[in-house]
Amino acid sequence: MTLIPFRVFLFWLILLSPSVMASGQKGSHFSFEQKEKSKRVESTNFSSYVDPKIGSEGLGRVFIGPSTPFGMVKPSPDCTADPNSGWLPMPAQVNGFAQVHVSGTGGGPKYGNILVTPFCKDLDNIIHIDYRKNEEIKLGYYSTTFQNSGIKTEITTAPRASFYKFTYPKDSLKSLMIDAGFFLGESPIPDAREAQQFVGSEIRIVSDTQIEGYSRIRGGWNNGKAYTVYFFAELDRPFVEWNTWKGTKISKEAIQFDSYQKTGALLRFSDKDSVVNLKIGISFISSAKAHENLKRDIPHWSFNEVLNNLTSEWEKLLSKISISQNASDKYKKMFYTGLYHTMLMPVDRSGENPLWSDNEPYYDDFYAIWDTYRTSLPLITIIDPQREVDLVRSLINIYKRDGYMPDARSGNSNGRTQGGSNAEIVVADAFVKGLKGIDYELGLQAMLKDATVPPGGNEEAEGRGGLIPYLELGYVPFGIDRAGNRTVEYSFCDYAIAVVAKGLGKENLYKKYLKQSGNWKNLWRDDYLHEGAKGFIMPRDKDGKWLDRLPFGHSNKQKPTYLYTPVTSEAPWYTPWWSTFFYEATSWEYSLSIPHDVNGLIEKSGGKEMFEKRLDIFFNKGFFNVNNEPSFLSPCLYHWIGKPYKSSERVREIINKNYNDSSIGLPGNDDSGAMSSWLAFHIIGLYPNAGHDYYIINTPIVDYTCINLDGGKKFEISVPSLSEKNVYIKSVTLNGNDYPYSTLRHQDIVNGGKLVIEVSSEPTNWGKKMFSDK
Repeated sequence: MTLIPFRVFLFWLILLSPSVMASGQKGSHFSFEQKEKSKRVESTNFSSYVDPKIGSEGLGRVFIGPSTPFGMVKPSPDCTADPNSGWLPMPAQVNGFAQVHVSGTGGGPKYGNILVTPFCKDLDNIIHIDYRKNEEIKLGYYSTTFQNSGIKTEITTAPRASFYKFTYPKDSLKSLMIDAGFFLGESPIPDAREAQQFVGSEIRIVSDTQIEGYSRIRGGWNNGKAYTVYFFAELDRPFVEWNTWKGTKISKEAIQFDSYQKTGALLRFSDKDSVVNLKIGISFISSAKAHENLKRDIPHWSFNEVLNNLTSEWEKLLSKISISQNASDKYKKMFYTGLYHTMLMPVDRSGENPLWSDNEPYYDDFYAIWDTYRTSLPLITIIDPQREVDLVRSLINIYKRDGYMPDARSGNSNGRTQGGSNAEIVVADAFVKGLKGIDYELGLQAMLKDATVPPGGNEEAEGRGGLIPYLELGYVPFGIDRAGNRTVEYSFCDYAIAVVAKGLGKENLYKKYLKQSGNWKNLWRDDYLHEGAKGFIMPRDKDGKWLDRLPFGHSNKQKPTYLYTPVTSEAPWYTPWWSTFFYEATSWEYSLSIPHDVNGLIEKSGGKEMFEKRLDIFFNKGFFNVNNEPSFLSPCLYHWIGKPYKSSERVREIINKNYNDSSIGLPGNDDSGAMSSWLAFHIIGLYPNAGHDYYIINTPIVDYTCINLDGGKKFEISVPSLSEKNVYIKSVTLNGNDYPYSTLRHQDIVNGGKLVIEVSSEPTNWGKKMFSDK
């Protein structure tokens, strides 16, 4: 510990005293430099700005319960079997509290396993629904009091074990249900797409304080193979009575073996036991491993100690980026909640892989890389580079053991592909940013497997669907699901292969895949005009014919069609949304989504002047979709035509209109932190282009940011004159030297230093060039 000399301590004590601070605010004692320093006094309680409710309603769908960073266990209320994250706002009912959830996802639900429900009745019923009288939600902690029973439930968690504190009314029965059969997304239709399907469960009374068992479920969003969630539950006081059930039959059997029926246990405590503590260890290996996880993670009965440990873990990560104390509480909440959301998923299941055993990191719930490669994983690279190394190693090891890297993975199963084989971009991003400890030769093998070997009937789960025609024709023809965005994204993935191949000295591979990265041009219809813009990515059949109309229905006689235009977003009613030409986007959006070849896109659009006009039309006429990842980079495209001030204008406008610090503060599914990380980057004025080693510089929303790097180094971003009017970059210095470029290399951040941005109230000519000529 470094001791502070008394005179230095006395100086700061005086400087920070209320009277001096007050006088400084009046301008009578502080110099400009002292005012600058006052902005930078870092908070020591970053976690207090995290509000898990932001984005919990509306489209955000974020997880609101307690979680450690990348934690495997995520306990929270389950309000019917429908919502993806389990939680719904009051006054929805509460079935109980499950231990495993996802955050921010669309499509069908996943998990919601091992439900616990306190109640105040006899042990003769297996349904105990209640409603919330109130609710408290904050980082690491959830509590509610039930309306009917009056029971208060408090929850916190460790990485692989959850902790509950139930406070029962004094004059009541004290009962608890453990339901091993509950899960989210249940459907009465066998094998319903994206619905989870029950396979089996088991429960066993081990002693008067211990219960173990498991839940085996298949399907869900990724239509995956069966996964098993094992549990070991321990109470701090004995139950005096118990029953178990199988199906709908309640009995005194201590073990309810798995016979493809739902099972559970009903427990009652002594009338004297008003407070009951419950710990639940979770494992994907066995109940014994769940017990071991419980003993390791929570070897005591202190609820507050678990909560404090969780908060401390978050504090370490959140403090990696500190923003100005002058920032409003609104922006502090939006920023730090954005960081928090980014680190909920994927989840660290190292040592919890039931499929193979090795010493490599194992992560699950890449949900999905199509969403997270753009901003979430690049943000993790800055905050926790070793974590990103482990994530990339996990992706490569999944290829080694399972055959393909995932585009999405959940419940130990790959699936679903949404566009490209986008793990390739994640590997390339780590490579160009110099992350060490990754076997990039093996990574390149994984990338080439995606690019050369069709997944053989499993095209929705992994690899590249439509690969053979893509290689033969240079594009995926209409008639193959998601032909449009597959062509565009495969082109980007080919660029990622070229980047890694070149860095590893494989010149022939580099040339081949750099050429293939231009395949998006084969779907570019040069002469197509729409709303003042010329040239769009449009459907084309295997014979090379452009398709103005697409088939409607399957009649061989009438053969009806419908008009396809650059704003067509909905397919006919009979066509699943995952089978359309573009997945979750329009041609207007995807025709601007060429992040590896923006200069080529500008050329195809008719040059810089026409490209600027195209961008203006895109935003002004409402073709930009804020809740859609393919448009994430679009507001920054003005940089490529030497007008970064217009990028900054668009970014501020998007944030002001679509983001806030309320429960509806996210404009779309957060998708494992994708929406949140997009916001967090723009608040500090940097934005990544994944697979590249630079960040686009925009005017920050806050006037000071400090990125605290490994080894004690810092990278600071200062905007001393920032105000509501002064939002246009006038000049920039990097480490005291003039910096005329509108992008910043990753290595400049890693080296540590200071970026000072001077701003004015009018647009300027700064940033005409994006990169140095060196």
